[in-house]
Amino acid sequence: MTTDELREALLFDRKNGYARITPAQRAEMETYCKGYMAFIDACKTEREATAWAVAEAEKRGFQPFVPGMDAKPGDKIYYNNRGKAIILAVIGQESLGKGVNICAAHVDSPRMDLKPNPLYEDSEIAYFKTHYYGGIKKYQWPTVALALHGVVYRKDGTVVTVTIGEDESDPILVVSDLLIHLSADQMKKPLAEGIVGEQLNVILGTEPLEGEGADMVKLHIMKLLNEKYGMIESDFLSAELTIVPAGKCREVGLDRSLLGAYGHDDRVCAYAELDALFAIENPAKTAVCILADKEEIGSVGISGMQSQAFEHFMQNLCDAQNVKLCDCFANSFCLSADVSNAFDPNFAETCDRRNNSMLNYGVSICKYTGSRGKGGASDASAEAMGHIRTTFENAGVIWQIATLGKVDQGGGGTVAAYMANRNIVTVDAGVPVLCMHAPMELVSKLDCYETMLACKAIYLA
Repeated sequence: MTTDELREALLFDRKNGYARITPAQRAEMETYCKGYMAFIDACKTEREATAWAVAEAEKRGFQPFVPGMDAKPGDKIYYNNRGKAIILAVIGQESLGKGVNICAAHVDSPRMDLKPNPLYEDSEIAYFKTHYYGGIKKYQWPTVALALHGVVYRKDGTVVTVTIGEDESDPILVVSDLLIHLSADQMKKPLAEGIVGEQLNVILGTEPLEGEGADMVKLHIMKLLNEKYGMIESDFLSAELTIVPAGKCREVGLDRSLLGAYGHDDRVCAYAELDALFAIENPAKTAVCILADKEEIGSVGISGMQSQAFEHFMQNLCDAQNVKLCDCFANSFCLSADVSNAFDPNFAETCDRRNNSMLNYGVSICKYTGSRGKGGASDASAEAMGHIRTTFENAGVIWQIATLGKVDQGGGGTVAAYMANRNIVTVDAGVPVLCMHAPMELVSKLDCYETMLACKAIYLA
């Protein structure tokens, strides 16, 4: 064999995805990404993503699953977990005892939550006190256009949905920062201390109501909330209100090859799972799509992946076919669909370039996440990696390998470990992201599209 033939036969040659896709695939990619942009604009919280998924699923014939109902091949069902997470399934031709093919993503993202008693006035400025949710760089959030999203369970028992800051006619909210002219001391602090959590106070207004008394600006703000949403101040105690970046997803770059938005992590994979599930009919194995909550704080709580909600759904499915849940899990495969860090040459020193995902190289397969000594990782086996590699190759999916930075640099986790703990073979794979956990994250259109194809390949494997 010649040197060129040996190189072709023996070496792993990664190629940019744009050198591999056809014009027809590029057109499909653009159509897919337009749909994704509409989704990410409409779904900035886990509640909004769940409600969107329910509405779209019902348009496509999915029915709410009720314990005791049949689970026949071709049935399309979903389980809405308290409005904050959802599991959907297309029942396959084979028995659930032979396992199911799962794609699992999360629909929560880093943000700022309102504290239970958030509204106050200081120096005739009204504010919300916040408690940040998930891992953020706190210095990135001041001077960014912000919006208020969530629900309020009012004293009279009714629930109202709150959204302020997304419509062009709405006001936006903002956290202030110190002017550069007086920042001599602030600029000497470590980056993590330049803005601290208790300074992430959101400005609501400065105009006092007419009359005498204290906190007249606060009273004005409360009056406005009462007029629009029927709220009184004690209603904050039974509310879930979050502060997220305002604005829509935008194409980024003169070539429009990237998408910039808040919350790509991990709604970019959630949409890929949904779109892929909606496209399949009568799979061999049952296809299960999970959109979970609370991943950014450890997958805890009743709507997180560590809860028994998944077992509750799957046990009832298995009962409908007289199958043991433990047998179903033991024969199942899960794609933990979560994002990876895209290589950024501005911060090349943090990554092992030979093992880091790159923009435009397709869906990134991550054998293990965790931190330093693989702490907290599920660490997929060679057999699991072989299965996903073969599945993607056979389906023509463009893929790459990913690790989360240099060994001692830091780390992170996904829902993979919690799925593997259930005796389900699990591998991480998802979209590479620049600026992860920032108010605006960046993803490649090509990688988004290939991740959807990857999810479809797993459902049909």
